[in-house]
Amino acid sequence: MVTVAAYNLENLFARPKAFDPLDWSAGEPILQAYGEFNALITNDTYSDADRDRMRELLLEVGVYYRNTHGAIRRRPSPTPAWAWLRKNRGDFDRQPRDTTDDVEITATGRGDWIGWLELATEPTDEIGTRMTARVINDVDADIIAVVEAEDRPSLVRFNHDMLNRQYRHVMLVDGNDERGIDVGIMTKPGFAIGTIRSHVDTEDHIGTIFSRDCPQYQVTTPGGTVLHVLVNHFKSQFGGGDDKRRRQADAVRDIVDDLVADGQHVIVLGDLNEGQPSIDKPPESLKALFDDDGPLVSCYDLDGFTTGERPGTFDTCSIRNRLDYILISHSLTPAFTGGTVFRKGLWGTRKTRPTAWDTYPDMTANIHQASDHAAITIDLDL
Repeated sequence: MVTVAAYNLENLFARPKAFDPLDWSAGEPILQAYGEFNALITNDTYSDADRDRMRELLLEVGVYYRNTHGAIRRRPSPTPAWAWLRKNRGDFDRQPRDTTDDVEITATGRGDWIGWLELATEPTDEIGTRMTARVINDVDADIIAVVEAEDRPSLVRFNHDMLNRQYRHVMLVDGNDERGIDVGIMTKPGFAIGTIRSHVDTEDHIGTIFSRDCPQYQVTTPGGTVLHVLVNHFKSQFGGGDDKRRRQADAVRDIVDDLVADGQHVIVLGDLNEGQPSIDKPPESLKALFDDDGPLVSCYDLDGFTTGERPGTFDTCSIRNRLDYILISHSLTPAFTGGTVFRKGLWGTRKTRPTAWDTYPDMTANIHQASDHAAITIDLDL
C-alpha cells in the first residue's frame, strides 16, 4: 500500500510577520504594498510619480515613518514591524540632516542601485512546529507534498530533527514567490525521485503563470510503478485571484494531458486555494482540472474517501474552505482504496477548541496549531 498526502505546513521555523493567520486583515495591505514596491523598482526609469508612490509604500510597510515634525524619515530598527529595504549597491535614497525634511528617493531608475524590499520574519510557535511534525508522523505518508515551506535546508532540518529522518528524499526547488512559501516533496526509502522538472518559466499571453511553481517529480514506488507527482500552491484568494487560478489550472491541465497521452500515471495535489460552491459543484476557476471528460478525478469524488463531519480543509472547514486537493489520473483509480482529511493539527481562527473534529490535547490555543490547513491523504494499492 502506498500513502500519498498533501499538507500546507505554513512554514516550519520562520514566517513573514504579514502572514499572521489570526489577523489576515492586518497583513493584507502590507503584502499588497510589498508586491507593488518590488514591481515598481524594476522600471528602467523612475518618474516623479513613481518615486512619490515608492515613498508612500515604504511608509505603509514601516521602512519609513513620520517623525514628530511630520517629516518622512528612515526608521532605524534591527527588528522592523513588516519589512527591510535591502540595498546592496548604489544609492536609492538620501536622508537630510535636518529632521524637518523628508527623506528623498534619489534613484532615477533600476540602473542606479541594486536592492529590494524583503518581508521581515518571526519564529513560528515552537508547539506549533512540534504539532506539524506530529501530523506528518500520524499521517505516515510514503509520498508527501508540502506547501509553504521556507526553503530546502529548513525542510531537511525539520526531517532530521523532528521526523527522525524518516524521509529519505527531501526536495524543494525555489519558485517564483519571493516570500519563502515554496512547495516541495518528501519520500520514504524505496520511493526514489528521478526526473525533476520545474515550470517556473511557463508563460501564456499574459505572462508568468505559476505563483510559486508546479514542480513535476517522477517518483518510482518499491513495486516499480512510476508516478508523476505535480505539487501546486495556486494564487491566494486575497485580492481576488480567480483569473490567475484559472490560468494555473489550465496550465496544469496541459501538463497532465501530455503525460496521460504518453501513458503515465499522474497525481496533482496541494493547496489550490479555491473552495467548491457546493458539494456537487467544482471550484469555478479550476474547472479544467475537474472536467468530467478530463484526465483527472478528485479524491473527494472517489468511493472510500472520507471527510468526517465537515467537508473542507481550511479554518472552519466549510465546503468553500475546501482548498486542498489530490487528483489522480484515471489509470490510478483501480488502485485507490481510501483516503481522508486529517484535522487533528487544525484549530483555525476560532478562540475556543473546535468541536467538529478531534484535536491534539497539547494544543490549547490557536497559536499552537500545526497549520490552519488539514492534511489530506489517499491510499493506493500499487
